[in-house]
Amino acid sequence: MAGGNFSLPAGQHPYYPMEVEIVGYLANKWGTLELLTMFSAGLAVIFSLTYAGVKRLRPNASTGDLTTIMWFVMCGCIHSFFEGYFAYNFRNMGGRQDLFGQLWKEYSLSDSRYLTQDAFVLCMETVTAVFWGPGSFVTAYLISIDHPLRYSFQLIVSLGQFYGDVLYYATSLFDHYILNVSYTRPEAAYYWGYFVLMNAFWIVIPGYLMYQSVMATWSAFAAANDAHKLLQRMGQNGSVKKTL
Repeated sequence: MAGGNFSLPAGQHPYYPMEVEIVGYLANKWGTLELLTMFSAGLAVIFSLTYAGVKRLRPNASTGDLTTIMWFVMCGCIHSFFEGYFAYNFRNMGGRQDLFGQLWKEYSLSDSRYLTQDAFVLCMETVTAVFWGPGSFVTAYLISIDHPLRYSFQLIVSLGQFYGDVLYYATSLFDHYILNVSYTRPEAAYYWGYFVLMNAFWIVIPGYLMYQSVMATWSAFAAANDAHKLLQRMGQNGSVKKTL
């Protein structure tokens, strides 16, 4: 094995379990380093354009808001285009040779379900592409204009991402430990690098953003309740003075 390329006899594939059937499988033309470089370059373009757009639309945006906007724009692009690509082409992923197809085949070394028309990953990725992709773009826009609904959308989208990722981990681990079926190659880089690390971002960051949203909502309602109680006391005091 070199750079994610495997030398295999004709008709065989490098995915686990080895006996799984992958319709129309073709080996990637590009190696791991090339694919990761192109993927990283795409993210750099997304971050750069987002940064420039936010600085123009809201020059005094805080570092925290700017970072959150960049996160949601990145999520919107990945969910809508990359994951949407999978949902649309799930029937013949094994033979895809365009950039997104080869990226999915590279990632699938850590989870072969993406090449076998697995019902769970198809449904999960379709929901993500249809709802959380557009939702991420809307959330980024609401934060960029500091709209009052920003925390509501941030909470909803982050909860959807978090829930989908938890189910993604849980179904794979259930199959591994209960059914003794592993979808990941034995090399540590695929399990810890692709499966664990790359997906952990959608556990940790949405978890923090949900906490932030709840605390912001709590503070807003607490302030509103305090203001309402203050107005009630003022009204009562005014009534007492009029009676006197």
